[in-house]
Amino acid sequence: MDGFRIPIGDWVDAGVDWIRDNLGWLLSAISSAVSWLVDTLADALLNLPIVAVIVILAILAWAFRSWQFALGTVLSFALILGVGQWVNAMQTLALVLIAALIAVIIAVPVGIAAARNDRLSAAIRPVLDLMQSMPAFVYLIPAIVFFSIGVVPGVVATVIFALPPGVRLTELGIRGVDSETVEAGHAFGATPGQILRGVQLPLAMPSIMAGVNQLIMLALSMAVIAGIAGADGLGKEIVQAMSTVDIAKGVEAGLSVVILAVYLDRLTAALGNLRGQRWSLLGILARRRTGKGSTPTGGATPRAASAEAKTEAEREQASPRRAGVAV
Repeated sequence: MDGFRIPIGDWVDAGVDWIRDNLGWLLSAISSAVSWLVDTLADALLNLPIVAVIVILAILAWAFRSWQFALGTVLSFALILGVGQWVNAMQTLALVLIAALIAVIIAVPVGIAAARNDRLSAAIRPVLDLMQSMPAFVYLIPAIVFFSIGVVPGVVATVIFALPPGVRLTELGIRGVDSETVEAGHAFGATPGQILRGVQLPLAMPSIMAGVNQLIMLALSMAVIAGIAGADGLGKEIVQAMSTVDIAKGVEAGLSVVILAVYLDRLTAALGNLRGQRWSLLGILARRRTGKGSTPTGGATPRAASAEAKTEAEREQASPRRAGVAV
């Protein structure tokens, strides 16, 4: 058995070489598009006044969650500014948002297709298991081989690493919709597309948003590892701190990563349960609209209510309801 060996690594290496030789134009297009997206978003975040960025983030926090979360957002991002990690934090935020957007665009349709096709679900399940169990550093190897050093391999590796929970929870949400509700849609003559848009997706939205939440968290964790591939941001700062044993820089960059993670986690969790956010700005405005529109007479004036009650009494006298049967 000394000479027994299955050359899986050699096969993969040959496949990588074939892709580089025959699909170089596609890799170049992907690299240019991803680099432009990340650089554009990072430049937009960095060119805006810092106060404006913090205010926008705080407004989002208050609009979707609570004023307490908005206050914590202001203090937390002021802390990032105070430790001198603002530029790195915005670069990491841009990388995470673009990677998460690409992952969502891929994961949600695949999850929907898997929920509607058992064979496809069975086929992608081992692939998702492999993607989730593979060490995160392994994804950097082909990404660096295909896209060289920089932000692009970091984004590609992040997308691959973050995909599985988005696909799984989307499929779970679609499959969890009550079959009787779907059958009712069919009974009213709705097409499969109408049922998907009007019934399944709205009911599955909490599960889908949970998948988006987990996807963003994995993207942020991978964005730090992407610093090894040369992606600018907090990950690169942490790698440099590790290589020089700079405790101060490592703590400051790590604390900034934690702040970004908590903000994105709380915000996306609130998006998945908007009705449960009682103290969000949207919730407060909705309650005020409901309070203004609801009166003891259903919004009618006293005179109109009196006329309506008189009409109802005449209708009741003309056609009285049947009395209940005594038991």
